[in-house]
Amino acid sequence: MNNIIVQNRNDQFAEIVAMIQHTRNEVVRLANASLIDLYWKIGKYISNKIAASEWGDGIVKQLAEYIERTSPEAKGFSDKNLWRMKQFYETYNGADEILSPLVRQISWTNNLTILSRTKSTEERCFYLEQCVHERWTKRELNRQIDSALYERSKVGTLKLSPLVREIAPNAEQIFRDQYVLEFIGGKEYKYENDLKAALVKQMKDFVLEFGKDFLFIDEEYRLQVGNSDFRIDLLFYHRELQCLVAFELKMEKFKPEHLGQLNFYLEALDRDVRKPKENPSIGVLLCKDKDDAVVEYALSRSLSPTMVAEYQLCLPDKALLQKKLQEIQESIAESGKNNSDQ
Repeated sequence: MNNIIVQNRNDQFAEIVAMIQHTRNEVVRLANASLIDLYWKIGKYISNKIAASEWGDGIVKQLAEYIERTSPEAKGFSDKNLWRMKQFYETYNGADEILSPLVRQISWTNNLTILSRTKSTEERCFYLEQCVHERWTKRELNRQIDSALYERSKVGTLKLSPLVREIAPNAEQIFRDQYVLEFIGGKEYKYENDLKAALVKQMKDFVLEFGKDFLFIDEEYRLQVGNSDFRIDLLFYHRELQCLVAFELKMEKFKPEHLGQLNFYLEALDRDVRKPKENPSIGVLLCKDKDDAVVEYALSRSLSPTMVAEYQLCLPDKALLQKKLQEIQESIAESGKNNSDQ
């Protein structure tokens, strides 16, 4: 009886702790939004003064010195940062309704990173949305830009089975055609177990590459079917999709027969592991290489929610990806022009 009373009391205490944590998070969020609003207003003020020829470049330095002299407790108002505020305002002033709320939901440091390291409104919007959704730190954001995540998401064509599209319509926003695993050392692995061990050792970075809604369950996850034991390379749970996600690693180029093994694992997961309120399990084949035509044929009649992606063990050539992306955009624009002329 005493144990029940203690447990009930602990549950009540936990509710109070949850309230405290929620309020702390709200205070941080509101404080950050207020700070971004302040930088926006200062940037607007400076921009308008310079545009009206009332201020020259030297005035901004004088302003920084004045702030330091009269409000020494105020940090972050150097002349360089004041110029960044002006750039921040001029970049997003007049932007669509999507961007304005996003910049207020991430830190000033991440805003500056996106501002300085992106080249188009579309690219900025992409990283802003990802920052908000994935809650990236400065290091994580820089790593994703270094790995050309934006270009990879635009250039790659994710191959999904019809059932994946049916049970997870937003799968294309969650999974990718190619994953970069440079954080495990960049060396080639001869055996799948060695690659798997390296990934598990660097699980934090592995989850960052896939997305923070992925929760790691286990490696070599054991399935028992009949009198036989089977092992799934890596098993995750995805919070948004509310389903188990099984990853199978292949050290070779994709072959259609790889799908048979993965389909068997998904059937076993759904029959013996999946909880009643969870969605059907999804499988991902992570191959060293793949022929998109072969993958498309293999998945076209698949009755299992599977997809095929490839991995690489070094950072991609970002310039090459940007060139390929530009060619795709030019091709789309040319196609649109030809259609309008007809």
